[in-house]
Formats: sequence, structure tokens, C-alpha cells
Amino acid sequence: MRSVVPLPDHPELVITHSNAWSEYRVQNIRLWKKADSTAQTVVECFWADTIVCLGLSMLWPILSGRNACKAGLAVMVVLYAYSRCTRVLWESVVILHSLGLQLETQRGLPLVPLFTSRRFIPLTSLRDFVINEGLRGWSVHYYLAVMQQSSNGNVTIDVPFQNIMPRFPVLLEIYHGVHELLFDSPTSSISQTCNI
Repeated sequence: MRSVVPLPDHPELVITHSNAWSEYRVQNIRLWKKADSTAQTVVECFWADTIVCLGLSMLWPILSGRNACKAGLAVMVVLYAYSRCTRVLWESVVILHSLGLQLETQRGLPLVPLFTSRRFIPLTSLRDFVINEGLRGWSVHYYLAVMQQSSNGNVTIDVPFQNIMPRFPVLLEIYHGVHELLFDSPTSSISQTCNI
């Protein structure tokens, strides 16, 4: 197994290849900044938590006699902890060479993944993998789309990387990799059923 970072200007993209699968992972660059050491990365990721803990320790003695204030503070702490534990760490497209695609999203604390959601798209229902564009306000955003067709003929679209929204050069690298591994290979059954 080898891991490659193909674009020097975009370190958030990590490509991993093995004999049976390939993964195109886009990390949340707001959480993962370039750091020289892991200790520096931990300090950068948890500085907001440190400030919140200090603020709570200062407010707790002031609010010790008021139960309603304590309850409100507890609700705010729970909501803050929930928002920290459900942040998107990375999203990936895993290509299982003879089976299909798997779209993954990892959520959790910056160095501790807690929740994983996966969506598998079988190769038999996969119709195309495209770069699409959408308008948001006055700007154009590019995104990847996986088109699949069910047995009754309905076409559905799944959007990988919908939380992170990587830039176009990263999308282009993933697009070319998926097409090379799934659509352009001579043993692929999908290249015979689709007009690409």
C-alpha cells in the first residue's frame, strides 16, 4: 500500500492505493493545518476548548446559588460538546475495484474520529461520475456527483465531499482517478454499458 499527496498546493488530498481498493480522502483543512509536530497540531486544534473551560471555571462560582443559571450553562456545555464531536474531519471516496464506490464521512474531535457514515454504490447501478457546477449567490461552486440508476429506471445523484467542498484542482484529480480505475479499465463492465 502506498500513499501519495499529488498536489503540493493542496495537501488536504491524500490518495491511498492497494491491490483491492483505492481511497481519495479530502481532509478538513480548517482542522488540519501544516504543523511540524503532533504536539503543535493538538495545541492548535484544542485552543478554543481551553478558553471555554477557563470561562466555565470562572462562571461556575458566580452561578453557584442559581439553579436556573446552572441548567442554562449545562445546556450550553452539552451543545458545545455536541458541535465539537460532530465536526467533519474528512470525507473520502473509496473505490472497491470490482464492487463499486463507497462514500465515507468521518466526524469527531480533531485527532479522534468518533462517527463514520458510509454509503455504498454498487458497480451495477453506477452510471457516471462527473464534475458539476452549481450557483451559490454570485459565485460558481464545482462539486463531484455520482449518478446511479436503480432497477426500475430512476436516476439518483449522490454528492461526495458535500461538507468540505474542495477546490476544483482537487476535484479534477479525484475525477481522473475514479475514471481511470472504474471506467477506463479494459476489464470494467461499466465501460461496456455506458457511453462515456
